[in-house]
Amino acid sequence: MTRSTETAGEGLPLWDGGWHRAATRLESPNHGARPNLAGSPIDLIVVHSISLPPGEYGGNAVQQLFTNTLDWDAHPYFQSIRGLKVSSHFFIERSGALWQFVDCDHRAWHAGQSAYRGRSQCNDDSIGIELEGLEGHTFDPAQYRTLASLCLDIARRYPIKHVAGHEHIAPGRKHDPGPGFDWAQLKQSLNWPARRFPAATGPGQQGIR
Repeated sequence: MTRSTETAGEGLPLWDGGWHRAATRLESPNHGARPNLAGSPIDLIVVHSISLPPGEYGGNAVQQLFTNTLDWDAHPYFQSIRGLKVSSHFFIERSGALWQFVDCDHRAWHAGQSAYRGRSQCNDDSIGIELEGLEGHTFDPAQYRTLASLCLDIARRYPIKHVAGHEHIAPGRKHDPGPGFDWAQLKQSLNWPARRFPAATGPGQQGIR
């Protein structure tokens, strides 16, 4: 996905409710209602990184994890996360291919215990985007193109005011996407005000509140 227009092609709207038409839709059971949207608008995008097993790319284990279909015995690492039930709204493969697992109007399970811009429990009012990768490693150009386009499309539907990494909303507990993620490139691609981005982008550092 490289376009950021208001239609997804063939005259269709870009969004079908909270589902992005350019993404491959694979619904996760791991989601819930967003509480108190009037008081806490969906104004935060959280960038993560994930690969299963860590550092191995190109399989479908991430999709299986988010849909509770992962074979825990398929790899020794999977025993360490056995029974984990998580989800993200979006997942971007190394190729730039885009997947969606949870309606953006709903609460995905990606942030965990977290706080940012003066509010806690970021799952309640954020949209989570996972990049196929490993914290500390770099990401591919196609992923940045898809991520930037997706952020622009999300901002057309939701009042986005902040973009942060998992490391910024859960400092010390989480370190992704890590120092290999090029925040400067994302800022340049989006051309959004600097105040929308973390003031610090290193692992374990806390961004703008």
